[in-house]
Amino acid sequence: MAQSALVLGATGRFGRNAALAFRRAGWDVTEFDRRSDSLSQAARGVDVIVNGWNPPYSNWARDVPVLTKRVIDAASDTGATVIVPGNVYVFGGNTPGPWSGGTPHRATNPLGRVRIEMEEAYRASTVRTILLRAGDFIDTNASGNWFDQVMIKRLSRGQFVYPGDPDAPHAWAFLPDLARAAVALAEMRQDLPRFCDVPFEGYTLTGTQMAQSLSQVTGRPVAVRRMNWWPLQLARPFWRMAPHLIEMRYLWHVPHQLDGGYMKELLASFSDTNLEDALRSAISPQRAASSPTTGNRGEVLG
Repeated sequence: MAQSALVLGATGRFGRNAALAFRRAGWDVTEFDRRSDSLSQAARGVDVIVNGWNPPYSNWARDVPVLTKRVIDAASDTGATVIVPGNVYVFGGNTPGPWSGGTPHRATNPLGRVRIEMEEAYRASTVRTILLRAGDFIDTNASGNWFDQVMIKRLSRGQFVYPGDPDAPHAWAFLPDLARAAVALAEMRQDLPRFCDVPFEGYTLTGTQMAQSLSQVTGRPVAVRRMNWWPLQLARPFWRMAPHLIEMRYLWHVPHQLDGGYMKELLASFSDTNLEDALRSAISPQRAASSPTTGNRGEVLG
């Protein structure tokens, strides 16, 4: 009998990739529709709930605690395991790395505190939880993240636009790989700790290294160009996302890396997609979006 997964936020970045990965692994997958479905009913009988819900930054303080409680309540009633995509916001800018499951959560900024409180809610519950922690996403679709919305917008001109120090190491995760890891962990969930914090190392790259890899992928020189933050500063009074993007700016200057040792212990045979292959699949949608025959989605960052 196939195992079953309920995916929340299946149209979002992590949720979309997770739904695809679980289906490819032979799971029965249900994509939750918040407009019509009842979470308590949809969760009945499922083995795993994949929490891909991610409201806009400007709604985190209001919505994340409410959504977290709903997921915990549903999982508590059904006995399902919850998979949560964690991030690096909880550590703050002054916590030495590499960041692991045992690294203190010292963030003091608003978005960091929301994520700390969210994780603590799962930790304090009785729900079996797998928190798969990753850095910034590299996606196979143009999904409005930093990489496709800002960094590779001028790739056709040979420019890689970087929002911080191009020589500071930064943590990245290729979303199909992250989703494959989520499936593998779900399949061994009974052997994991009740609350299991698993850092996903992915790729640790400087902006300069990323540009060099893009040069190899595109077959032409790609130069790093520093992003101008002044338009975001000017937009603060008018665009609700702007203050939060500025709040997280420090991550583009603070060198950081996720410690993948624990995941290697759990998933010894897991291997990441070759970086150049990942980048090749990531820039293809952006190239299509800039084609005269297609539209540009223009989604906001988040």
